[in-house]
Amino acid sequence: MDELKKKIKKLAETYSTNLKERIEGRKEEMKSDDNSHYLIYRVLGITTEEGKLIDIYQNTGRFLYKYAGSFLEEAATLCFNYKFPEGIKSKVQNTLGRRPQTFEIDFLNNNDALEVKWRDATTDGDHITKEHTRVQVIKGHGYKPIRVMFYYPQREQAIRIQQTLKTLYAGVDGEYYGGEEAWDYLKNYTGVDLKTILTEIAHESVPVVSNELSHVVSEIKKNELDGDK
Repeated sequence: MDELKKKIKKLAETYSTNLKERIEGRKEEMKSDDNSHYLIYRVLGITTEEGKLIDIYQNTGRFLYKYAGSFLEEAATLCFNYKFPEGIKSKVQNTLGRRPQTFEIDFLNNNDALEVKWRDATTDGDHITKEHTRVQVIKGHGYKPIRVMFYYPQREQAIRIQQTLKTLYAGVDGEYYGGEEAWDYLKNYTGVDLKTILTEIAHESVPVVSNELSHVVSEIKKNELDGDK
């Protein structure tokens, strides 16, 4: 178990370093951006300072969501592999249509075909159709579709879609776990309390973004003061 914790901590450090590099790289790119659209921000009551911060947060947020999702899904997979080292990522042929040609299984352990997601915030109705096909195909290959999603979306429409997906899984004798149920399922399935491990890592983590944004705020204010001289 100690070795697993070390692997998860190392994984977190790697993702944190890569995230910081991507954020810093994007901020450098943004220094040469055309900011003429700030005129519209100001028309709508958003100051230039606020507009710059909003753009920085927006770009940072896109990277953060991507890295957060990939990290959690990879960390969870490490837990599954810890308990079931023979489990693998796999694909099955789509037997009910041409597109996509295959469906991916995040972790295949005997007949358990797990889809591991950190969050699914889609509001696209076509997503339901695709998922329905996916679980039917997986079931047809002789596997049990199991969805493990650690965080529910916030918006009402996205929540309704998740409720529909839960019904779809039940309809093919599959299993659906969302929110706290997902953390509990992982713990019961693998014997690993991933949430506690991540909480411990979070307490030790050094902030990646806050100090950077504080520096940006100071820089914006300095530039505005220089411009008033």
